[in-house]
Amino acid sequence: MEAIDRYFGIRASGSSFRGEIIGGLTTFATMSYIIFVQPAVLTGAGMSSGYVMLATCLSAAVATLLMGLVARYPFALAAGMGENFLFVYVCTQGERGLGFSWPAGLAIVLLSGVIFLGLSLFQFRARILRVFPDALKNAIGPAIGVFIALVGFQWGRVIVSDAWTMVKLGSLRDPAALVTLGGVALTAALLAWNVRGAILVGILGTAAVGWATGLISHQAAPLNWDTSTFFNLNFGELLQHWDKALLAILLFFFLDLFDTVGTLVGVGKQAGFIGDDGELPRADRAFFSDAAATCAGALFGTSTVTSYIESASGVAAGARTGFASVVTAACFLLAMLAAPFLSISQATVAPALIVVGFLMMAPLRKVKWEDVTESFPAFMTLTMMVFGYGITEGIAMGCISFVVIKTLAGRWREVHPVMYVVALALAARYGFLR
Repeated sequence: MEAIDRYFGIRASGSSFRGEIIGGLTTFATMSYIIFVQPAVLTGAGMSSGYVMLATCLSAAVATLLMGLVARYPFALAAGMGENFLFVYVCTQGERGLGFSWPAGLAIVLLSGVIFLGLSLFQFRARILRVFPDALKNAIGPAIGVFIALVGFQWGRVIVSDAWTMVKLGSLRDPAALVTLGGVALTAALLAWNVRGAILVGILGTAAVGWATGLISHQAAPLNWDTSTFFNLNFGELLQHWDKALLAILLFFFLDLFDTVGTLVGVGKQAGFIGDDGELPRADRAFFSDAAATCAGALFGTSTVTSYIESASGVAAGARTGFASVVTAACFLLAMLAAPFLSISQATVAPALIVVGFLMMAPLRKVKWEDVTESFPAFMTLTMMVFGYGITEGIAMGCISFVVIKTLAGRWREVHPVMYVVALALAARYGFLR
């Protein structure tokens, strides 16, 4: 145990084995929905749900273990939401997609991961993190928090769609909404009483109510695993349609890059890993682990694997080192056996997402609200991430608005030259890739 403590720096970080275990379990419980969502999504690309579930668990376990052992951060990884829908688009035939087969889609994901891996070796992504202005660093985390909370409210059917206003308050007589709000109240009360592992207890309490009300069902028959497509990639199609393949690779590149940066900055700020100098220690290792995870996920047979914003729930529960990631990885390995027998409603984890969103608001107080050239980009980051319904959209609009307003205000010297390149690339993405 002493050797493990020294390697991960558990006591040195102010944590404990108990705190790391609770944090790892909490992260897994919060992001475990991907085990059930990912197969449902990728069947749209013609893949077997049994194989996708196996690939999802295995890739998440390997990727999270890599992050824990190499970067020693409590960041968990799994197939990314958003990237999985892009994968289906790439593998959809006709005018509604790019027309690639799913083995070709996996090849595209692998190539985007290889590019990331090469750039990570030269610390390219770490440099991007360094040149990010404080205004965006302090806004990205809270923006992700509001985005997470919105997703939680939607999953819990507290917020529903509306033809006139797009969204509105749902029926509070809906069992899912009542369970969600009850779970939020329980978790918030536990936090107020400073109960360690309050978020995990809140998830378990919500799950218990969900079982009692029928929101969580139990499957009687085990799922038949399908591994026949393991390491099944098709590069030939990419050569035949290189223009579409390049477009797809660029799309995955942008999504994974800014999802990862957003997660590391947001969760890193919350956990206190990013100090006053704006640096994330061992950022190169974290980016390397994330890039290698994308490659591993493609080989196992799933869409882009990326760092998960739900890692914030584990940090809020006490996780501070990579040992928590080891615990989360072990949970994903065990899930390969348990997942076929259990179906969980999104309403079960909705309260955790809402509370985690609340816990990520603190960095907003560090934004220089009196300086419009600092506060307006922060505002754009938050609002566009939520209303644009994507982490990438918020970061993109924040970067572009930061460069534009600083330049128009005659304060262009305060903008790092790399930020101009990033802003132009993001503007081109909106102009030519959509």
